[in-house]
Amino acid sequence: MGTGGAPRRGPVLGSALGPVLGLVLLTGALATGCGESGPQGGAASTRAASGTPSATPPEDLCARIVAHWSREVLDSDTYGDYQSMGLSNGQYEILMEVVDAARAEKKRSGEQAARELIDRDARERCTERYRDGNPTGGPWS
Repeated sequence: MGTGGAPRRGPVLGSALGPVLGLVLLTGALATGCGESGPQGGAASTRAASGTPSATPPEDLCARIVAHWSREVLDSDTYGDYQSMGLSNGQYEILMEVVDAARAEKKRSGEQAARELIDRDARERCTERYRDGNPTGGPWS
């Protein structure tokens, strides 16, 4: 009542083949992430073709976070700590300018106008800040 033969076994973890196979897989995984980037193709083209999202441009990230915190502090008397908000010093300066302008707009034209100004002003100021790439004053600027 047998099946007609001895059971066949694959490589056993810890055998000579196990570490080699692991090294081959690791090397292949690491090599997959390497390659030329830029207009010729390479990694950038591979990411786009595979559907992996690209990084958020710094001006978009700045505009989102400044607008978010500007709406949060619009009605308060203080701005809070820029580090706890996840802002750089330069982004915090933009926040203070945007909130000051939004408070004045709120007095003149109401809450909705102030919120629209926040989105517009944060976008314009962050785009200007990052127009030549990342600021060069270090991560805090």
